[in-house]
Amino acid sequence: FCSRHRLPEQHACEGLEFVKERGSPGRNANTRTMPEADDVLKDMFKDTAKYAAKSAVRGVGSNIKYSMKSSPSMAIIVICVISFILQVIPGYFEALMLVPGMVFARPWTLITHMFLHVGFFHLFFNMLVLFFFGPELERRAGKGAFLGVFFASGIIAALGYSLTSSEPVVGASGAILGVFAALAVIAPEIKVYVYFIPMKIWHALVLFALVDFLFLGSNDMVAHTAHLFGIVVGLFMGYRIRQQNKRNIWNNPNSYYRR
Repeated sequence: FCSRHRLPEQHACEGLEFVKERGSPGRNANTRTMPEADDVLKDMFKDTAKYAAKSAVRGVGSNIKYSMKSSPSMAIIVICVISFILQVIPGYFEALMLVPGMVFARPWTLITHMFLHVGFFHLFFNMLVLFFFGPELERRAGKGAFLGVFFASGIIAALGYSLTSSEPVVGASGAILGVFAALAVIAPEIKVYVYFIPMKIWHALVLFALVDFLFLGSNDMVAHTAHLFGIVVGLFMGYRIRQQNKRNIWNNPNSYYRR
């Protein structure tokens, strides 16, 4: 063992003196033996790994906490993911899903059903759309306006669905399509990709609405009525937000950049 070069083979180096002194009865009492040195190294690596793991967990936790505070969209995504994990608890899913015939008996389900999802892909695609377009609506309209659009669209979509079906419903699709529709009104110039085809967000919204309309009454286990109600609410609220933004610009000319 060579303390300088870390080489296992024997070579001309003063580090070999440590090996020679191991069996010497007259060696210094403070000199560590090789097993003792190995234990020190193991403890050092163990402490370093433990500290690195704790730092990583704290870093991830801080990032999630910051994201949830700074962006309601990210907070909703985190809640939906946690809720999806909790669905393994017996009775959890049934207690929070919306049953049209029991809306007045269980009014909380008008909100809680939005945080339940049937399967990974249902959750994944909803959260993917919210991840891209939620923060954009927050930036253009404000966090409060985003939350208003999300929950108003989700609740009215659920009520509209309850008028046309007796089947239980879960998912945030109505609320997310409301966010998408509001953003299409506020910023119709935004370009999106639908199945890798580039188009303006307004055209994508028309396409989604047309698909939902064509499949009304089908047995594909998709709440197309809720989607359409969410889109209508999003269009209405998007128009109101756009008008408010225009009034704010006229009342405060310095609120926008000149070029």
